[in-house]
Amino acid sequence: MEDGFTVVAMAMVALSMARPQQPSTSPIPIISYENEGVNFDGSYKWSYETANEIRAEETGFVKNLGVADQETQVAQGSYSYTDPEGNKIALTYIADENGFQPVGSHIPTPPPIPVEILKSLEYNAAHPEENEGAGSAPQPAYNKPGRTY
Repeated sequence: MEDGFTVVAMAMVALSMARPQQPSTSPIPIISYENEGVNFDGSYKWSYETANEIRAEETGFVKNLGVADQETQVAQGSYSYTDPEGNKIALTYIADENGFQPVGSHIPTPPPIPVEILKSLEYNAAHPEENEGAGSAPQPAYNKPGRTY
């Protein structure tokens, strides 16, 4: 009987310690918030701004609505915030049939193509006949006996 009491007492202690913890920081107020849609035509719009200067907005619509095999959801928007070093980060984007396309001064960009490589690529494009048959010889296809492809 004492073992049952011990188990119940330990369960009560565990339950009392499992109470929700208080947040370590105070919540950041939301200054503005809008949310429209999703509408029947697939369009929508939302935006928000917080007291610590985080801003975000997005609009969306369906391109080619009703055209079979050509409908595409399009979203475009932006967001901005201040990073821990105090720099303002701002990004605009569009997402459509071409994928997600972000634009922002903080996004790394590849270095320019070296002039020599660029000239070589331009020459190859202007003289495709010289590229025919170039490279290694075609390799035979692997056909496992008794298997059709």
